[in-house]
This record gives sequence, structure tokens and C-alpha cells, in this order.
Amino acid sequence: MLRRINGTALILAALVATVGALAFPVWSYADRSGTGQANLNASTVATQWGPLSALDRDFLVKVRLAGLWELPAGQQAIERAPSQAIKDAGDHLVVGHTDLDQRVRDVSAKLGVELPNQPNEQQQGWLRELSAAQGQEYDRKFANLLRNAHGKVFAVVAEVRHTTRNMLVRQLASDANQTVLDHITMLEATGLVDFDAIANEAAGGATASPSGPPPPNGNLPPAPSPARPSGDGSFTSRPSTQPGAPTAVNTNRPAAGN
Repeated sequence: MLRRINGTALILAALVATVGALAFPVWSYADRSGTGQANLNASTVATQWGPLSALDRDFLVKVRLAGLWELPAGQQAIERAPSQAIKDAGDHLVVGHTDLDQRVRDVSAKLGVELPNQPNEQQQGWLRELSAAQGQEYDRKFANLLRNAHGKVFAVVAEVRHTTRNMLVRQLASDANQTVLDHITMLEATGLVDFDAIANEAAGGATASPSGPPPPNGNLPPAPSPARPSGDGSFTSRPSTQPGAPTAVNTNRPAAGN
């Protein structure tokens, strides 16, 4: 009887050990994956302005890095660009990043986040490309290098603005959003931005197919007929051949009985 009990106990112990071994890789991998609520809490520090996450800190560094290369790029464009449109875009870069750089340094000092003091290797390469270019090539490189960089940071700003729980970071993200959009607008106004190249680069880095509606088959619905005056001076619309199409209504028509 004792041997039977000991055998059962050993079997149960083996089963428990097996289940534990199977479970360990699951929770240990999740803990090290950098995702999930536990990891968010582990990477977040408390401040008097609200929790400061790893994404918040990364955002502060990216804003600082943007200013470290876009300020000299903008100043160079003002001095060297042959076209006025590029000079104007450069002026917006200088004004915008001068203010934004001061803001990010103030916020980072309050939050205890260390910032870089020089552009990263990729940004230094972009500055070298611009310095080596001349004439129309300079204009084209400036418009496309800066537009591509702004487009990528625009997505980061939006995510931080949406998710941050820190008051200082949220306000900085709001300001950065306006500044980046202004710069994008000015760069696109030059007429030199290669949107095909931007789309192809984004498609090359995509990991999933878009889930939007299928492309049109070329059979567009008929346009609604133009409105025509009715007998009482108001306007009505001719019936549309599209099923379920709404009819135009003149909201200035006097109410019945008036």
C-alpha cells in the first residue's frame, strides 16, 4: 500500500514539473517581449506631471535629434537653395525647430531625461548629402530628405499624443504636431516631393496587407442630376438613377402654413 502511495505521489510530482516546464517559456518570453501591461509598468517612472513611459522618453530624444539636423539644414537652405520655395521651407524649419528644441530641452530637464548633443549617424549622412549637392539637385534632395523624415516622425508624435499619461509630454506632442505638419506643408508646396517614392518605401516596410475596401471596378455610379427650380421658387432635384440616392432638399423652404 505504501509503495502504491509513493508511486502515485511520484507521478503527480512529475506531472506538476512537466506543466511547470511547459509554462515557463510562455510567461518568461512574454515578460521579456517588451509588450503588455506588465512591461509598460516596468518601463514607466513616476513624475509629478504623470507617469513617464519608455515611449515618452524616446519621443523626447527624437524631437531633440530632429532639431539637431533640421536646424542646420534649414539654415543651409536659406543660404544656398536656388529656389525661393526651398528657402521658405528652410525658414520654417529654422523658426519651428528653434522653438521646439528649446521646449524639449526644458521638458527633458524637468523629467530627468538625458538628451543627445549631436545628430545620429544617419542624420549626419543626410547633412553630408545636402552639402555635396548643388542647384536643382540640392532643391530635390532637400525637399525629399526632409519630407520623408518629417512624415516618419509625424506618426511617432501622433502615437505619443494619443497614449501618453504625462502632462508635459502631452503638451510638447501637441506643439510638435503643429510644427511637423507646418514643415510637411511647406516642403510639399515646393512641388518637388516624390510621393511615389514615399509610398513605395512605406509599402516595402509593411508587414500586413491593408484591410480597406477593394479597388473600384471602373463602373462609377451616375452623378446626381442638377437641381432645377420648382413652381414655388424653391429647388428640387431630378430623380437619380442610383438606387437609394437621396434627393436634394432646400432648407430655406418656408414651413407649411407660414
